[in-house]
This record gives sequence, C-alpha cells and structure tokens, in this order.
Amino acid sequence: MSTDRPDASAADPTTPTPGPSAPSPDHTASGPADTGSPEAEPTPSAPGEDATPDAEPDAVPAAGEAGDAGPAPADSGEAGGGGPGAEPPVSGRGGVGESPAGSETPAVSEAAAELAAQKVERERIARRKAERQAPVEAGGKLSGKAADLLAAVRAVEGGEKPPALYFDDAPAAPRKAVAAAAPPPPRNPEPAAGPTPDAVAAVEAVLTRGGAPAALAGAAATALGEDAADLLAEDPWRLLAVAAVRPAQADGFARALLGPEAGPADERRAAALVGWLLEQAALKGHTALEAPTLESALAQYGVPAPAEALERAIGDGAVLVFNEGEEAEAEEAEEGEEAGEDTGPVRVLVGLEGYALAEESLADGLARLAGGFDTPADWGGGSELIRAAAGHGLVTHTGGEAARAEPRALAAAARELGLRVCLAAHAPAPDAVTTAGLLAGTEGPGRDADGQFALDLLIVLDAPQLDVETAAALVESVPDGARLVLSGDPGVLGSAGPGRVFADVLAARACPQVVSRVPDPGPVGELVSGIGIGELNQVDAPGKEVVIVPVRDAGEAVHRTVQLVAESVPRAFGIPADSVQVITPGHGGSAGTRALNTALKERLNPGPGRFGGFDPGDRVVHVPSPGRAVPATVVSADARGLHLDGAGARIVVPKDRVESQVRHGWAVTAHQAVGARWPAVVVVLPGDAAQALSRDWVYTAFGRAERHLSVVHGVDQALAHAVAQVPPKPRTTRLTGLLSALAEAAREKPGE
Repeated sequence: MSTDRPDASAADPTTPTPGPSAPSPDHTASGPADTGSPEAEPTPSAPGEDATPDAEPDAVPAAGEAGDAGPAPADSGEAGGGGPGAEPPVSGRGGVGESPAGSETPAVSEAAAELAAQKVERERIARRKAERQAPVEAGGKLSGKAADLLAAVRAVEGGEKPPALYFDDAPAAPRKAVAAAAPPPPRNPEPAAGPTPDAVAAVEAVLTRGGAPAALAGAAATALGEDAADLLAEDPWRLLAVAAVRPAQADGFARALLGPEAGPADERRAAALVGWLLEQAALKGHTALEAPTLESALAQYGVPAPAEALERAIGDGAVLVFNEGEEAEAEEAEEGEEAGEDTGPVRVLVGLEGYALAEESLADGLARLAGGFDTPADWGGGSELIRAAAGHGLVTHTGGEAARAEPRALAAAARELGLRVCLAAHAPAPDAVTTAGLLAGTEGPGRDADGQFALDLLIVLDAPQLDVETAAALVESVPDGARLVLSGDPGVLGSAGPGRVFADVLAARACPQVVSRVPDPGPVGELVSGIGIGELNQVDAPGKEVVIVPVRDAGEAVHRTVQLVAESVPRAFGIPADSVQVITPGHGGSAGTRALNTALKERLNPGPGRFGGFDPGDRVVHVPSPGRAVPATVVSADARGLHLDGAGARIVVPKDRVESQVRHGWAVTAHQAVGARWPAVVVVLPGDAAQALSRDWVYTAFGRAERHLSVVHGVDQALAHAVAQVPPKPRTTRLTGLLSALAEAAREKPGE
C-alpha cells in the first residue's frame, strides 16, 4: 500500500513514493469535529445512516429536549440522510409480510385475514396453555421485573386483560396460511390514495389550536387515517406517529390542547412513548427491545412508574411481549433450584406488531422451504453450491465479491435443466433484477394466479440487505416446491430497515451453508479480506492499486478528493471521472457528501442548478424509499418533474419529491454504495469522522473498488482502531430463535 505525503503531488497515484508504509498517516487531523447540526436531543442513527456508528443495542434516545416549538420537516429522503444528529428517516411499513401466502382459499379482505390470523394465534395460545403441566407463576421461579411482566402475559392469555396477538415462542411447526395471497399486482401499480383534503384540513385546524406547524397536517393524516383530527384532539401524543415529531414537541402540543391535565404521568403519553421508542429502535435495526431497556428509556422521559406503564401497554395490546426460551428457562430454573443454584431471569422482549408478524411469517416461510424436499434432485453434480441447491429448498451462500460468480453459475446450470430461474440483487446488476422491482412486479417473472412468483429457483444476491419485512414478503411469494438461495457477504453493512435476516438465518443453522473459498483478487481484495477479520494490513501495490493520501483537515480533504477524481485517477489509470465514486461516512460536516458534491459539481459539471438545484449531466442518486439508492444522471425537467436516466431506464421524479428523493451522487455514503462497485473509489475519512468508523463500514467502503482505491486519510490511528476493535453493532431480533425452534420441532417429528 502506498502512502502519498501532502505535497504538491500527493493526490497523484503516478507519483513515485519512497516506499510502502503503514496505512496510518503521519499527520493528525486538526480542528474540532464538525458533524453537522445535531438536534437538541441525541437521536439514534438509522441502520441506513452512515453519519454515526450505531449505538449500543440497548441504547435509547436520551431525554432533555428543549423547547415546545413544532418540528421542522425532516430531511429523510434517503438511507443515511442527514449526517450526525440528523433525524433518521422512518422506514416504510405498509404491512409487508403480514399476510401469509400459499393457501388455496379464495382471496379475502385484509380485515378478514387479520381476524383469521388472530384466531389462529388464540388457538395456538390455548394449545400451549393446555400442554403446560406446571406453569411458571410470576414470583415463583422468576423474580423482579421479569416476574411482573410474565404475570401481565399470563393475564392476557387468561382473558383477565384485553386479548392481543401474543408471541412467546416459535410455533411447533410452520403455520398454514389463512388467506390466499393478494392478486398479482399490475406491472405499473397505481400509487396509494392519500388522505382527503377534508381530513387534512381538519387535522390542520387541530394542529393550529395546539401551536404545531400546519405543515404537519398531511403527514399526520397519512399516519393516523381519516379520523386523525379526532384522534389528536382526544390524545395529542399520537402526534408522535409523525416521523419528524419529538417527545418534547408532542408534550408542548398536548399542554396547549389539554391544559394542566397534560402531565408526565398521563397514561396516553406513556403508551405513545412506548410505541415511539420501539420505532426509534427499528430505525437502528432492532425488531424488539429488552423490557429493562424500554423501562429505562421511559424513566428518562419522565414517566413516573415505567414498569407499570410498560405493563399497561402490554395488557392493552399496544405492544407485544415475547419471552425468549421461556419453557427452556423454566426447566433450567427448576433444575437449578433443585441443585441450589441461582438462575437468571427470563429474557423479556417487547416489540411492535408489524415486525413481530413479519418475523413470524418469515420464519414459517423459511421453514416451509427448508422442509420442501425429502430426496435430492439429480442435477449432475457440479459445485458445492449446485449440489446443495439440488437437495434442499433453502440454502445460504457466503463469500466476497469474487464469490458472486458461484450463484451465477448455479443459475446457469438450473436454466440448462429447464428450470425457471430468477437472480435478484439489492442494486442493479448484470443479468439480475432488483429485489424491489421483483416484489413490485415491474421486474422478473411476474406472479401466477395465486400471487406467487412463477419460478423454480430464486437466488438473492446481497442477502444482508434484506430487512425483515422485505424478506417476509419475498419468502411468502416463493411457491411450494421451489428453491431459495440466499447469498451475500456477511461482512458488509446490514440492511437499512429493521432486522438482520441473513445473519439470523446463518446463526440458526436451519439449512445447508455453503462457504465460498474464492478470494477477492489483487491488492484491493487482499486489503479488504484482511479488514474482514479485523486486520488492516499493508499490502504490496506495485501498480498503485491502493494509495493513501494523508490530509490535515477537512478543507484539504475536499481539495485532494476533487483532484483525485478529476485529474489523478483518470490520468494514471484511464478511468473517466464519471466512473470514479467518492464514499464518505456522513452527509453533513465539512467533508460530508454535501460539501464534496458541491465541490465536485463545480469542477465536473458547473451550472446554475436551474432544475431545483440540478443541471443536465449531474450525477445523482435517486432514493425512492429508505435503503434504496439508485445511481442516475439528470436528463431534463418539465411540469411532470425531474427526468433521470438510471442504468438506461427513464425515471421521472415528481417536483414535490425531488428535494427529498434526489441527491447529487458524485459522493455517497457507504450505505448508499453497498451492492454496487466502480472501477475506482475514493474513500474520504475526514478527522470529524473518526467516531463513525467501524469494521463493517470500512469493509464495505473499501470493497466497492474494482481496480483502484484511494483513501483520503485524516483520522490518524482511528482507522486501524475501528478495523481491529469496532465490530458491527448487534441488533436485537427474534428470527434466530424462531428458526431454531422450528428446525428442532421438524427434527422431532416422527418419520423425519
């Protein structure tokens, strides 16, 4: 690895250097950290936000918000939008994964399907209660908060409190779907209808009475429905359902509407805070949180009896409670009691219904596919992956960038056998459809009369980018008798949405796992492979494949980056500037994507920005939903909106969505870059980005380069520290336990 000193030729990879040196520069970035404009209250980063590293899994937003003024519109149009302290974008919900597919019964309404699903859950709860010969009573073998929460669970199951959907353990076997899949969506689906003007006007009137910005009326009506005005008047804290609203702002709104009775102990406030905290956790990738974590967060927000407030929320069905390994823990507690040992409490998790349904549905669907084949098919041998796919309905495959050739070889072999094959990727890729396009019906094989994919083999590349709701919708659409292969690099950044599907499936060991032995080639591949195991090695790069450019401050980082993209890399390697991608940790700051894109546009495509800040020829990223970033080029604009060319496809972004969905794309975050590769990559690490670095971030950013990697390095020893000692932050999910229980139940079934 070469190290260029910050002299007149420092940014030129062709300049001879005295010899290889350590990856860390001799210069330390100076000046205070400039990380954008933080909110008055600390805000957790979304999984799709590169500005700051994920907080600890049990970390929650701290109290201490100042002011009751209404919130400003959030800048949430992209995964990772905003930089440090910026409001994280809320992932779209839409009930993905809530309707199991595969039944042959006639299609029913969503309400009927939901009622049927609740009936199935109540029947399962009744069966479980009958099977328990010695129920664990709260305060018996358990103690403290776990015992109190378990008592609340028993009250719900026994009918003493309002019933709600309740998940405590994995079902004994995959449940049968209770409703048929939705009819095949049209190839160009119509956009969902928004709230009526009357509903928005009514909400605006309530907001005005409470001193909140009228601009929130549309978002509130969308989040709360046609009765939003009445709901807000009765319970002002429901305003927290709007993504841009913080608890202090909702408190001010409630005081303006309710007067002195709007206090911290109000049960409506506590219930709304429980839901809001779980939504904030989902933005960080968690599908559930441990009960003590929620209680601590409620206490930070002034709830006087957080344990009781959480128990009320569970009893009212506002949230769901799960006891991980309840029966196993009870048995261990009994054995430990007999042996005189002190056993720990049950791990109590609390989550939102939508993510719980998605995880349950996903676990059932994966178990259905895993048990779909009793005998292997004769596919004539081949690679280990081909043999595994021939004998099993569900297979995982792991490896680096070079290993992507193996699932492509599997696809080719399956097509030769006459099978219907679909290859799906997170980002546009050769010979593959995008996962989003496949689910939307705009790409891929389409769906059959039952609403399932018309295919025999689905291979998903970039599987680590699957969030739990997307994965549930995908698996539900794979028909019985088909095969699913999940392939990806477990070292890259995780999904922008909640869940860690690929990691959970790997951890459950419920299906064959094929590990590729194909190394990534060249100095870049060697460097990235070392990062994956926590080592930042010095690599031999005789052709300047890897270059380190030390910088002293953010201003110099921007200058060197522009010089590399516009002059040095094109001259040294013959790679045009539009094939060089800049990657930086965050959007804000003196060397974030905004500052870098401004400087790069001025150099590469200057113009007045007459189309809402954009000019024809500008490189942009289009972010139609959180977690998706589609590279594109601006073509023109008219009354319909901004016209983009994305990989040869024409995209029209409506005028009112341009500001939130389109950003300049010469510089992007690592989350926006995941799944794609470029001939040359310039990774910018300004001094104020040191705290944002982690092993998976560095692994992802460096791994986007095919031929050449330049590192504009201003973080001193923080880079080596991040690679060696800052592994990916774990996410709290339930999928591993659900899959393990289903796999164990399948093994115990007679005749299997």
